[in-house]
Amino acid sequence: MDFSGIALNEADGQVFLTVQVVAGRAPLESVTLLAWLLEQGYGNCLIHTEAVDQAALDANTSVKPFVLLVAQRCDAAIQVHIAPDDMSATLAIVPARGGEAAAPAMVLRALAAAGVTQGVDYAAVASVCEQGACNGVVVARGLLPEHGQDAEFEELTSVQEDRAPRVDEHGLIDYRERGTIVVVKTGAPLMRRKPATTGVDGYCVRGKVLPARAGLDLPFTGQLAGAEVAADDPNLLQASLTGQPVRVQCGVMVEPVLRVSEVNMASGNIHYDGTVQVDGEVGHGMKVQATGDILVGGVVDGGVLEAGGNITVTGGVVGRARLRAVGSVTARFAEAVQIHAGTSIVIRDMALDCELQSLNQIIVGDASPQRGRLIGGVTTAMMLLKVPLLGSATSGVTRVVMGANPALQTRRRALQERIEKEDAAHTSLHKLVVHLTSVGDPKGVLARAKASREQAATAHAGSLAERDELDRQIALGRSATVQVGVAVSGTVDIAFGRLVAALRRDYRAGVFRVDAEGEIVFTDSSGYAVPV
Repeated sequence: MDFSGIALNEADGQVFLTVQVVAGRAPLESVTLLAWLLEQGYGNCLIHTEAVDQAALDANTSVKPFVLLVAQRCDAAIQVHIAPDDMSATLAIVPARGGEAAAPAMVLRALAAAGVTQGVDYAAVASVCEQGACNGVVVARGLLPEHGQDAEFEELTSVQEDRAPRVDEHGLIDYRERGTIVVVKTGAPLMRRKPATTGVDGYCVRGKVLPARAGLDLPFTGQLAGAEVAADDPNLLQASLTGQPVRVQCGVMVEPVLRVSEVNMASGNIHYDGTVQVDGEVGHGMKVQATGDILVGGVVDGGVLEAGGNITVTGGVVGRARLRAVGSVTARFAEAVQIHAGTSIVIRDMALDCELQSLNQIIVGDASPQRGRLIGGVTTAMMLLKVPLLGSATSGVTRVVMGANPALQTRRRALQERIEKEDAAHTSLHKLVVHLTSVGDPKGVLARAKASREQAATAHAGSLAERDELDRQIALGRSATVQVGVAVSGTVDIAFGRLVAALRRDYRAGVFRVDAEGEIVFTDSSGYAVPV
């Protein structure tokens, strides 16, 4: 091909085509001119094909020399994108066209120019540079802070569960019987405290420090009865006396344990600040009062037991005995006695002509699922009565009251009175603030009045929240059930609030409850429900 009068010149990475007018030169085609550019070593440059086409046309027709830009060398194009949360940076590389290829140093300069100073992944940078091109590759990552852990408390000995009842989503107490006492000696390790950690700061790719939140460094609860912090280890709690370890928040206390063979006229009544274990019987008319648990290995025959924790009687309770516990009461059998419990009553065999009252649940006959009975007397529970056989054809009326929690109702009434007083106080303070604002405050009491009003509003809001929680707990009583494992016989009255069902015929195994329409229904074991 005749390229006479045609020359290529490069300046500052730009390639120019110079065409002189030459008579008799063979016609020039754009394809031929493009091939010539490639032969001259400009194939890896950015070719301006439209300019090449125009040069071929003008070379054949122009009567004047001309110069056109037909190609140019382009360095690799690097674009950095930082995520909106500044926690990552991505890279896009357009490959070089005859110019300088992307190199790690070039990429690092681009990252720095974009503001990326932390968390650069140098291996990723080297990899994309080796590939020559990429799109959306993460080359820098921030680090989230690692927040500190709260102080932890590790029990070093078997302890009595915290006596605060645990209620599940159905309103039932998670009851577990505890028939033995764990005793620790003076100096025994009770609990180890693991101090809180400060955490590790994080950072974003722009270099901003993301501070870690230090863990809550809770100490051992102060003034733990019967326990003390070890002299040589501030994170070790040990017993300062011999007794029963009881878990409390952020610690373990040790209750002294009084152990006696029997409670009778010889021993006298027992009044003890701690836990009492009676190996034998509690005799008629004798009294045992304890701030902790009471455990009786024999029978309670007409005695009085009052416990700040739980009461467990291995034998029976008879002879018009009276038992009252803040926690649970467990006995083998009961006849003609009064039992009040703050959480659960469990009679392992049968209960005859008793007054039973629990603020949560009563379970009778769990040790005798086919012959355990509840006969006569009055049984009151908030959430659940579970018994194999309810009533008897040969006894008097067996009365059952469900959904009743006198303690909650008493608290609700007292709280409502407090709310009404708080509301009246807040209203008075608000009127005072409005008055002083409108007529002036010559004595300078407006600021104090506003502060008092805010305090009253905060207290009132707290009381309303407390009332809502009480209402929620009381409402759980509407889902109370009487679960019968074998049968109902004889004369049985079941009351759910103001609804009363007088059962005068036998029923098989099933459940009594109040349905959505507000009627007492019985659902048998096959799931068939009928109004009572």
